[in-house]
Amino acid sequence: MDLSEFEADNSVSCRLASAVPDVCRSEDCCLGIDEAGRGPVLGGYRYCNHPLRELDHCALLDSKTLTEDERETLFLKLDEAKDFVGWALQILSPNTISTSMLRRAKYNLNALSHDAAIGLVQYALDSGVQLKEVFVDTVGPAEKYQEKLSQRFPGVEVTVRPKADSLFPIVSAASICAKVARDHAVKSWKFRENLGDVDTDYGSGYPNDPKTKSWLLKYLDPVFGYPQFVRFSWSTAQTLLESKSMTVHWDDDKEDGEKAASRQKCASVLSYFGRSKPQGTAREPHRYFSERKLQTLDML
Repeated sequence: MDLSEFEADNSVSCRLASAVPDVCRSEDCCLGIDEAGRGPVLGGYRYCNHPLRELDHCALLDSKTLTEDERETLFLKLDEAKDFVGWALQILSPNTISTSMLRRAKYNLNALSHDAAIGLVQYALDSGVQLKEVFVDTVGPAEKYQEKLSQRFPGVEVTVRPKADSLFPIVSAASICAKVARDHAVKSWKFRENLGDVDTDYGSGYPNDPKTKSWLLKYLDPVFGYPQFVRFSWSTAQTLLESKSMTVHWDDDKEDGEKAASRQKCASVLSYFGRSKPQGTAREPHRYFSERKLQTLDML
């Protein structure tokens, strides 16, 4: 699998795809979508892909139940079936995920995943694929996700199910392609930061992996945090940053306090001009008004 286009700049997202088989432009096709890398704190990509025809004759399983060598072997079989199978990957870089989730108007992981899936279906249609069915491993509530995709693509029959990679061979194929792509990208990751002779034995990237925990502690900078390889929006990384890094006081925190005080002061000034007065009390006008013979409208 050639990921050189993504590796040229792994700080941004990227789409990679095979050629579309001619038969997929003339015959009805189905498409499967799955992702890999949602859970890991390291190398947090989400890969979605679309094999374009049912593979009932292939003994495909959920990629997580297979060894790395088994996934590689199955991917090669899929890649060799170029006459009736195509695939595409939507790679979301760790940097894209982190900056999306931590920006002021939060763009959460489910929304990112949904938009990636929508983009892949639209890409297949734009490429001339005669797409009739789409099978998706759910992200969030399956019924709502299915309704969302069905409304977006009214001419396509959409099926969204939990554990779809173990139910539908086409999603199993997508799962394998996604996992193989993530494995390749993580192994060959090119660090944009100057970390010197960096240790690449970071394990699986999952929070319960001792190698991953050790790597996170080793490469945590107390001021600048982690390299872009780490999804710093992930709770595992955030917990370590909060406990091991320097405390930072941001100027805008002070500004927010000053703005709140200013609004409160402004409100107290405006209240002076309010019409409502407590019963039985009379408020004397300020001398500024009396000296200039000015009266309020309710006194005219």
